Amino acid sequence: MNTAGELVCHLVFAPSGRQGAVAEGLTLLDAARSLGVELESICGGRQTCGKCQVSVEEGDFAKHALQSKTSHLSAVEAREQAYWKRHPAHGRRLACAARVCGDLVICVPPESQAHKQIIAKGVSDRVIDIRPTVRQLYVECEPAQLDDRQGDWERLQSALRQQWGLSGLTIDLRTLRTLQDALRQGNHAVSVTLWQDTEILRVQPGYAEGAYGIAIDVGSTTLAAYLCDLRTGQQLATSAAMNPQVRFGEDLMSRVSYAMTHSDGAARMHRAILGALNDLCRECASAANLDPDGIVDFVLVGNSVMHHIMLGIDPVELGGAPFALAVSGPVDLKARDFGITAAAQAARLHVLPCIAGQNGADNMAVLLAEAPHEQDRTILVVDIGTNAEILLGNRNRILAASSPTGPAFEGAQIQHGQRAAPGAIERVRIEPGTVEPTFKVIGSDHWSGHSDAAPATGICGSGIIEAVAELYLSGVIDAFGKFNDDVAHSCPRIRWQGRTPEFVIAEAHQTTTGAPIVITQNDVRAIQLAKAALFAGIRLLMNRLGVSFIDEIRLAGAFGNFISPRHAITLGLIPECDPARVVSVGNAAGQGARMALLNRELRGAAVLLAQQVEYVSIAVEPSFQEEFVSAMSFPNAGSVTRSPRRERRRRLAVTVANTELETL
Repeated sequence: MNTAGELVCHLVFAPSGRQGAVAEGLTLLDAARSLGVELESICGGRQTCGKCQVSVEEGDFAKHALQSKTSHLSAVEAREQAYWKRHPAHGRRLACAARVCGDLVICVPPESQAHKQIIAKGVSDRVIDIRPTVRQLYVECEPAQLDDRQGDWERLQSALRQQWGLSGLTIDLRTLRTLQDALRQGNHAVSVTLWQDTEILRVQPGYAEGAYGIAIDVGSTTLAAYLCDLRTGQQLATSAAMNPQVRFGEDLMSRVSYAMTHSDGAARMHRAILGALNDLCRECASAANLDPDGIVDFVLVGNSVMHHIMLGIDPVELGGAPFALAVSGPVDLKARDFGITAAAQAARLHVLPCIAGQNGADNMAVLLAEAPHEQDRTILVVDIGTNAEILLGNRNRILAASSPTGPAFEGAQIQHGQRAAPGAIERVRIEPGTVEPTFKVIGSDHWSGHSDAAPATGICGSGIIEAVAELYLSGVIDAFGKFNDDVAHSCPRIRWQGRTPEFVIAEAHQTTTGAPIVITQNDVRAIQLAKAALFAGIRLLMNRLGVSFIDEIRLAGAFGNFISPRHAITLGLIPECDPARVVSVGNAAGQGARMALLNRELRGAAVLLAQQVEYVSIAVEPSFQEEFVSAMSFPNAGSVTRSPRRERRRRLAVTVANTELETL
């Protein structure tokens, strides 16, 4: 009993550990909130949603000097009993129904915690607090009366103010048109979907739940979408597709050029991307067995050119210095105004800020996902695609750059190149002595030569990197990337097209087409150009940061997820580093977009980060050309003369390759 004469009980909540004295007779929901324990509740304590389920830990707890019993809660009454008949759960109580009658230790399961967390799996597991911009509330309105001059919208506002403490709300016009029908169908009870607790996006009859969002990474070549439950953070479905803009140009400058040379070029590319994005939304909803009307929030990221085209902005200003953005900050708008129709009619859409004219929202998403700015050690993050985005630094300083690598890393501009799909050669080994290749294709567990090995359809980015690296290690090509004359005239795997040699990776009987798959001199040159552009950009950032060594390298993007660190270092694609500290992190841009979808505070953090990052425009750096030329050789050097040290390194790499072959 306290000084006011009220009976008090001691409550302990697990796993938070929060505890304290509460007045007898309080509901567990109110008691929890009084002690700072936030329980989920969509229905506002009406025993409808069932989100506030808890259980009693019985026994003597000497540590807390209390005895906890289920009898220290009020008995189950009719309304709660009706809920449990519909949704049986042994040992659970609804916190909004059960009243405190004595000392208790209460267990709050993860699904009942209002502030949920999920773990974003990666190099370092990231904890994401689930704090979306959108939430759902159940509200019961007063029915209209003859002497009541208020409209249904005003009655809904009044109910939300009284039951949830919300005021100053607005409602989307299209949603307002559905309000009266929803109230009548729900017998004056509705579930509303709120954005930022300022605008009502959706009204549904009676009690309803289910608010979903999609994070989309709009890449130059590939689109990737992630459908998430905005209440739990669970990823429900993913979908990917080729960017249909590829037909207007494989690289970014080709698309800018298309917009310049065609009066409707930007509009055509805009329509193409919108069609693909709507298809992705429908595919995700279908995969999760959801109505697209439940999708109420979007986060989109893309490089600066993709950013402008998908917003319907002509990218012509990004085609040359000073590479001026139409907008660099975040963009918030209605999804329908953006052009997405496969969603709720009032769904919201957020685009993360760009870092600079040549460094878009996709690199900002990578920064959110990998967080090198939170690390003591120096970390290099490279998102490798048609346009390579680079981040370098630590908690003291972060630099960013963009390198026009071209589409070679994704299989384009390669004679037998293709995107990473079943049948594409993804792994290659060449035995140095016999120069005999062995390969593995996507979708098969067996290497070529095995009786169950699958036939090849072409070669993807990771495969071409390994093939060129293995050709160098085996001496078929030299440090300049040129086919070695001595080997070319004696190796049965090398055939000639006129005066130009090419290396046969897969014989005709090992392919689906019945024609061999080869690596040509032009293929090698395409890889040299791409890797030189990337490495030159990295070297410029290292010089600017004043470091000669990198503690850790993270390879992002679909290509980066499959590339072999050893082969990347062998070619000089990335700086020398302990291979154990070169890791693939998957689609970091998509992961960052998903994090911003699930946590509204990260959207604000992105704005601050965009201002703090130092952008380096490598194209106008005086030393870029010198670094680019130096990086053309294998691995990288100002001189390609084979020094004793370089020869020792090459022989060591050959030894490692032989060891790997023995394990195949």
